[in-house]
Amino acid sequence: MDYSVLEKSTLFQGVEAKVLQGYLEETPHHIQCYDKEETIFHLMDSALRIGIILEGRVEAQKSFPNGSQVNVSVRVPGEMIGPAAVFSKSQRYPCDIVALEPATLMILRKEDLLSLMQKDVQILKNFTTEIASATYMLQQRLELLSYNGIAQKAAFWLLMQIRQSGKTTVRIPDSISKWAMIMNVSRPSLHREMKKMEDGGIIRYTGKAIEVLNPDELQSVLSD
Repeated sequence: MDYSVLEKSTLFQGVEAKVLQGYLEETPHHIQCYDKEETIFHLMDSALRIGIILEGRVEAQKSFPNGSQVNVSVRVPGEMIGPAAVFSKSQRYPCDIVALEPATLMILRKEDLLSLMQKDVQILKNFTTEIASATYMLQQRLELLSYNGIAQKAAFWLLMQIRQSGKTTVRIPDSISKWAMIMNVSRPSLHREMKKMEDGGIIRYTGKAIEVLNPDELQSVLSD
């Protein structure tokens, strides 16, 4: 197995490859491949396993009875899926986890993950940090959805990305259509608001990325 992705993953970061290899040789796990659009974890299924993405991207999707869908988050190689659900009281997956492209995951059961945490405090620290970060991101997500105006939602999302990365250039997730879906707005309306911000000198919109030219003006959009 190529341990380069695992060594840099959110769960095993800071654990040397040789040490990690020894841990995994003693810990039950398996490697699972998924096709594009295949569901990895199903909504409300018993949450008994977590996954670590080795290849490909996966997406958490929440569907509603009226047919609408909210794309909660996209996960990439090195990131975990399902940890909060596995350690929750309900132990149910709160949404579908779907492969956006052919994906390969390492699958661990809850008890085997606990065994790894007992072997190495760094793994325990990494897991705790991941859960705390996920909770923070959920709070940010709820705040995003609390804004009614499309310009406000876009401004909040851009500011959130700037604060996380420390960079004023923000990459759009896959496409503006995907970005619009994340914010639960229409693509034409979002494109129109981006054009207005660009005309106002707040941003430079290139199609695949947005450069924020005036963060203070972007911040003021939230109070409009």
